[in-house]
Amino acid sequence: MSLQSTDQIADLITRIRNAVSVGKNEILVPTSKLKAGVVEVLAKNGYIAGFAIEEGSPRGVLKITINEAGTNAKINEISKVSKPGRRVYSAAEDLPVVKSGRGMVIVSTSKGLMTGREAKKNHLGGEILVKVW
Repeated sequence: MSLQSTDQIADLITRIRNAVSVGKNEILVPTSKLKAGVVEVLAKNGYIAGFAIEEGSPRGVLKITINEAGTNAKINEISKVSKPGRRVYSAAEDLPVVKSGRGMVIVSTSKGLMTGREAKKNHLGGEILVKVW
């Protein structure tokens, strides 16, 4: 498992997308606070079944349960919006709505990571990281 990635969120999203496409239930990803925050928002909104952080050396591992055995994944499509070469920022009133409200965006605000709906409700803009439905 590689310990270094240029864009850690893109790596996480790609691993989740690949696992969903081949029907895997669990994946292991090197952990960071940002990855744990994104996975926590996905779990809180029901897109993944759960996650656990396992401590290790030199870095811990994030164990992500995409779906329970025998069930289908809730993620149809997941993609990175803001990239290292092109950051995407949005004001609270301009945050996008994904699939007429059936999906969500994860926004990095001054108050931490949250969904687009939560950011609109709290009148917070920020960097749009992930789009999922």
